[in-house]
Amino acid sequence: MNYQQAIEFLEISNWMGSRLGLSRVKKLLHLAGDPQNRMQFVHIAGTNGKGSTAAMLASVLQEAGYKTGLYTSPHLRKYNERIRIDGKDVSDEEMCRAAEILEQCVEQMDDRPTVFERITALAMVCFERAGCEVVVLEVGMGGRLDATNVVDEPACSVLCHIDLDHTEILGDTLEKIAEEKAGIIKPGCPAVAQDQSEEALAVFRRTCEELDSPLTVTDPGLLTVREQSLDGQIFDYRDRRDLQIPLVANYQLVNVMGVLDTVDVLQQNGWHISEEALREGLKKTRWAGRFEILRKDPLMIIDGAHNPDGAKQLAECLATYLADRKIVFLMGVMADKDYRRMIRTVAPFAKRFVAVTPHSSRSLPCEDLARVIEEETGLPALPGGDVKSGLSLAVQGLEAGDILCIFGSLYQVGDVQEWLEGV
Repeated sequence: MNYQQAIEFLEISNWMGSRLGLSRVKKLLHLAGDPQNRMQFVHIAGTNGKGSTAAMLASVLQEAGYKTGLYTSPHLRKYNERIRIDGKDVSDEEMCRAAEILEQCVEQMDDRPTVFERITALAMVCFERAGCEVVVLEVGMGGRLDATNVVDEPACSVLCHIDLDHTEILGDTLEKIAEEKAGIIKPGCPAVAQDQSEEALAVFRRTCEELDSPLTVTDPGLLTVREQSLDGQIFDYRDRRDLQIPLVANYQLVNVMGVLDTVDVLQQNGWHISEEALREGLKKTRWAGRFEILRKDPLMIIDGAHNPDGAKQLAECLATYLADRKIVFLMGVMADKDYRRMIRTVAPFAKRFVAVTPHSSRSLPCEDLARVIEEETGLPALPGGDVKSGLSLAVQGLEAGDILCIFGSLYQVGDVQEWLEGV
């Protein structure tokens, strides 16, 4: 099997045909020899912050000497990005070998697995073949019925910030969504939750009590920010002083508190993670598309904010780092998101907008988005076509001192990277 054939195997069923449930992925993994049973996991759920939290934890565990897998979604340019081993994307050759193994298993199944179930199983095969000791595993959607929820005894379950997203599937209240996310908590296994709404925390506390699972909740009152700049952040948390992360954004401080509390839990349970490994792992973390500085002249920022909560966090970052500056926004969104709220949230910072259509069947056409932006803000909004065309249009129109901020969907990050490489 060559690489193109491996991708065709993964994409045999369309994304829109996705069906939550664990029966198919469990059977597929069982036919493949249950590779997930030979590794340990840190399992991460939440609406926003999962990827950054996972990246920091994986960097720390790798620095501590553990053979570390990292599973995230979506990818920005290639499927390989979703499966990282000790900081490197899995090779095309390993993708092909794992796909060959799973193709034989799928042939034995009447109820064929979905795209996400296939890539999740493929990741498990790749991690096991590479000899990973621990995998930092990001939930795709929800938690309880997500394909990643095949882990019986996680070393720790991590619950990031909960907000209203995918409400048609997960529920229309914070409590209902939190109940789905809490499905990754397992009997007797420790959990860490970011401090957040009382509705969500009440669900996590109740679930942990019922399952006899120790729960740690992050404490923002014990966080002191020492320095914030476009080069990174320095802070204290609990008993640790002068910690550093290169990730720029207020919300990364929320995420790193969860990382630090998770490390404490792992240490208490016998994991060997030195303070030096913790600090170096945090400093070495790289994670694309989250309030990432792409260029400084002119200043170009990209943020994967793809829902109202993400837009709120983006606005907080702009207020912290770029107060009193007017910004040109390049925006592309999925049609199923509450993009009107997103637009209203960033509008106070806006000079004008360029609307684009990200490369996805779920995208809102840029012409429709431009019209809605003008309705909501009264500011000019140009339809820019696809992401690369919109970028060229936006950059040509920049004046001295203008800042370009790209946001609305992670699906456009890869196109932005390619555009930058070509100019």
